[in-house]
Amino acid sequence: MSNKSNRTGAVRKKGLGKAVGSGGQGRQALEGRGPTPKAIERPYHPAAKAKAAQDRYTAAKERYAARTGRAPERSRSGGGGRDKPEFELVTGRNSVLEALRAKIPGKTLYIAARVEMDDRMREIMRLATNRQMAVLEIMRPEMDRMVDRDAVHQGVVLKVPPMEYSNPMEVLDEVIERGEVPLFVALDGITDPRNLGAIIRSTGAFGGQAVIVPQRRSASLNSAAWKTSAGAAARIPVAMASNLTATLKEFKKQGVFVIGLDGGGDLDLPGLALADRPLVIVIGSEGKGLSRLVTEHCDAIVSIPIQAVTESLNAGIAASVALYEVSKLRAEGAAKAAAAVTSK
Repeated sequence: MSNKSNRTGAVRKKGLGKAVGSGGQGRQALEGRGPTPKAIERPYHPAAKAKAAQDRYTAAKERYAARTGRAPERSRSGGGGRDKPEFELVTGRNSVLEALRAKIPGKTLYIAARVEMDDRMREIMRLATNRQMAVLEIMRPEMDRMVDRDAVHQGVVLKVPPMEYSNPMEVLDEVIERGEVPLFVALDGITDPRNLGAIIRSTGAFGGQAVIVPQRRSASLNSAAWKTSAGAAARIPVAMASNLTATLKEFKKQGVFVIGLDGGGDLDLPGLALADRPLVIVIGSEGKGLSRLVTEHCDAIVSIPIQAVTESLNAGIAASVALYEVSKLRAEGAAKAAAAVTSK
């Protein structure tokens, strides 16, 4: 037989495969390619793509925290509880001053460069220095990035530990032990922290002893709430109820009357007969109002008379009006009782 490789036009291809007779082809087949890489190590596998996306998200949160001075948000736990941030920021001269006066354990005081010094700023500096608190001077653009977009810091920011919420029943016991008539405000579906701050401020102004917020679907006591409260958050306890309906039921067992504010209430707020009793005033959101379960557990639904030109009141304003009326009626009742004793 003639050698085909010697035929005209025949070309021997080099470098392809193993040399004939080496046995390399068999050994290569036996050796294989090693263990299969994990799914997250294969670039085109969905698991690897998901991990890469998670890594990018984590890196973005860390960059955000470094840029703004805020701790990145954490994912919510399976139990539905509220995650606790690493710190809160108190902004504004009144709020910072009240927090320092109340001896809230501040971590760091930030002062804007070339800030205008007034009596409040001088006292803030004095209190922070006496408590050996770290005081840092930073540029205003950096301070602007630290706080919420709508917060007005007035050149001063105080970093404090996260808010420690009180227990509603413990606060009630303390009020009763002091011989006071309970007057609490409970929030049902209020998610705007500025409304929370305004309600805290009104509660302190009109003799209320505490504000109750539900654990879920509620505003938290952040820098915006601190600012709006004008420092009242340092004096008025904010209690957290794991279940608002259950807490209201417990309050009723202790002899506290629960009234809800709603435009279609059965009773008018002026001259409210229950004003002198232990009270919890429940404020619903401006849009949805009181929830069904909370409404069912109210002893009375009270409305604030308003002109037809206005459909409803902001939650913070409604709370202020209700607290003022209750405070006024209680003062009138106390004056009548004192006059009766004097006449005898």
